[in-house]
Amino acid sequence: MTATRRFRDSSGLSRRGFIAAGALAAALPAARAAPAAPAKVAAPVRLGVIGTGSRGTYLMTGALRLKEVAVTALCDTNAANLARAVEIARGARGAPPAAVGGGPFAYRDLLARDDVDAVLVATPMPLHAPMSIEALRAGKHVLSEVAAATTLEECWDLVAAAEQSGRTYMLAENCCYWKPVLTIARMLRAGLFGDCTFAECGYVHDCRSIQFAADGSLTWRGEMNRDGRGNLYPTHSLGPVAQWLGINRGDRLATLVAMDTKQAGLEAYALRRFGADHRAARVKFAVGDSTTTLIRTARGVCIDLRYDTCSARPHSSTTYYALQGVTASYDSRIDGIWIDGRSQALDWEPLEKYAAEFEPPLWKKWDAEARTAGHAGGDFFVIREFVDALLEGRPAPIDAADAAAWSAIIPLSAASLRAGSAPQEIPDFTRGRWETRSA
Repeated sequence: MTATRRFRDSSGLSRRGFIAAGALAAALPAARAAPAAPAKVAAPVRLGVIGTGSRGTYLMTGALRLKEVAVTALCDTNAANLARAVEIARGARGAPPAAVGGGPFAYRDLLARDDVDAVLVATPMPLHAPMSIEALRAGKHVLSEVAAATTLEECWDLVAAAEQSGRTYMLAENCCYWKPVLTIARMLRAGLFGDCTFAECGYVHDCRSIQFAADGSLTWRGEMNRDGRGNLYPTHSLGPVAQWLGINRGDRLATLVAMDTKQAGLEAYALRRFGADHRAARVKFAVGDSTTTLIRTARGVCIDLRYDTCSARPHSSTTYYALQGVTASYDSRIDGIWIDGRSQALDWEPLEKYAAEFEPPLWKKWDAEARTAGHAGGDFFVIREFVDALLEGRPAPIDAADAAAWSAIIPLSAASLRAGSAPQEIPDFTRGRWETRSA
């Protein structure tokens, strides 16, 4: 059974029922021509927020700090979350945004509003693609939380909707904007790594506690781990590495194979937390404690991608990145870099030694603002970059083709496991343009 197949939102509507009721509507025909540059949006960008739980409300608060943004409408099926978010917006700006509540399709009322230019989609992950696709088709620009999609069909439909609507889609992958990540990108562009051959990355975050509600029922995250195998959350780890390697801009993800461990962590946690007689202790989770996916790119780079949210770990070990080039090597786990001809002997050096020389322009411009934001400043930049792309009429830095390529790891890693770790072809979501698309 694929990941999220049995997901239900807070209204009790299954994901299958959500789609059947028309969330995806008719499939869009494949587009072939390169999409035209998006038109500029006049300031202030009028933003609607779909999903006002903790994450959506936090990002809304960040958006309210930008003078170029007006939050005009909010939507949630949870009345308490919606009311709280309205009051936060009122306190920040004096006037409350429109509150759109009701059943699971109330967001369509928000999409029909003529005072909304763009939407932030911050709902549970299985709903990101259906809502983003509808928003694009309704003529709205979209900033979506991660991952972008959970099936290959959704990945293709998202790409088609972005191409045909002429609207801007951006994936809000905050890890791509961490200062060390952008510093390594600058060093790569300067040629210090030479030709890159290998990368390693992983999301190894102990998320056992958030798989269960207080009464032992499964959250949407728990349902994904119950029903799905493979890497169910790839973009925090893969996104920065993909940008380093120029994926979809000179190279592309070509094939993958996946292998997983047995499941032990979540089931042991449920037994200890709820007791042997509780229904939570009887849930059987399909996801392995740890999944490793090996990806080969068209240019011959190998990426070792790990996913583990089921094992006991210290919280600080959430993500890691490593990169091997012909003339340099980097490993975030030791904050170490070594550059042939510049580093002394064979000793690792701290990346900070090169921070001033290769300071990322975005951080040079927005350092003070970014330092106040969550996820090491990444939450500031995903909003800032999305808004600036709209105001300047330029493509999003993490567009629908990128979002689809990174998110496709979810269904493809599961397919590889179902086939005994057999290789899987990764689609070219640029439709042949990966060699010529600009950085």
